[in-house]
Amino acid sequence: MRVRLEDVARAASVSPKTVSRVLNDEANVSDATRKRVLAAMEAMDYRPHPSARSLAGNRSFLVAMLYDNNDNPASTYLAEIQDGVLEACDEHRYSMMVRPLRMRGDDFIRRLDALISDHHPDGVVLTPPITDYAPLLKRLRERNVPYASVSPMQRNGVIGVTMDEQAAARAIVEHLLALGHRRIAHVIGIADHGASRWRLAGYREAMAAAGLPEDPELVVQGAFTFGSGVAAARELFALKQRPTAVFAANDDMATGVMWAAGEYGLKVPHDLSVCGFDDTPLARQLWPALTTIQQPSREMGRIAATQLLNLLRGRGPGQLVQVPFSLQIRDSTARIP
Repeated sequence: MRVRLEDVARAASVSPKTVSRVLNDEANVSDATRKRVLAAMEAMDYRPHPSARSLAGNRSFLVAMLYDNNDNPASTYLAEIQDGVLEACDEHRYSMMVRPLRMRGDDFIRRLDALISDHHPDGVVLTPPITDYAPLLKRLRERNVPYASVSPMQRNGVIGVTMDEQAAARAIVEHLLALGHRRIAHVIGIADHGASRWRLAGYREAMAAAGLPEDPELVVQGAFTFGSGVAAARELFALKQRPTAVFAANDDMATGVMWAAGEYGLKVPHDLSVCGFDDTPLARQLWPALTTIQQPSREMGRIAATQLLNLLRGRGPGQLVQVPFSLQIRDSTARIP
């Protein structure tokens, strides 16, 4: 016979609502009571029915991760963020759903409203670039849906996770400068991403500190995709004086630059140093392995979801947590011969 929540409550000498609060990991339960209830659950091999968790309040125990990935549907970055969000949700017995929400659609608000009305998420995790999409944030506030943001540009009063991407970009360009490179190109990401702005700013900051005026020919627009990296590299290699190094704003574009280098008969790193950003698995699978910035994407997803869950579970208002980056020097960059 199936063990019921009421059976656990009777065995632990508490009310069914207290058992529900323990199931939901709510703060207003004493440690002694929590231990007694958990011990009863384990002894009775209790497996809660989803409806039992709603006893303490009108909640769905569902977190939605929203993204706009129209330009790069195979993004490893998003997959790692998703894994981190799922890890946090599993730890606190929340369900998770992942939904694309295209910013460019005329029916954006209607689709957002339908998602909230149909699925009733307790909160949402936002990923770039929709982390800063004003109509989305306004509507979430109007609907009283809490949210946490990954890498938001606006940081006042926001919970979630961020990283100093400008400092990271500066560090990787300084690495190229230390190798003797002076003609360093940069492939920019999608224009409305905060990541694109921060990484471009870091590139400019490092070049200016080295006394090198910016050459507009060496700054080429990309779109965070392999194909845009190939196209940008072709544009750079067609210059009368090509760059000796390329810093692409993510690993996918850096991979495209390396592919195009082979097309032009250039050997990496002997003829061209290439570096990226993110340290996706692809960066370690390439030959030569890619010098890049390690952005802990999975951990960032976990932290953003945890801050949201802390808010939902009454464990405080949530914070904006900054994570460290690290420069991963591999075989795709080398000193100028």
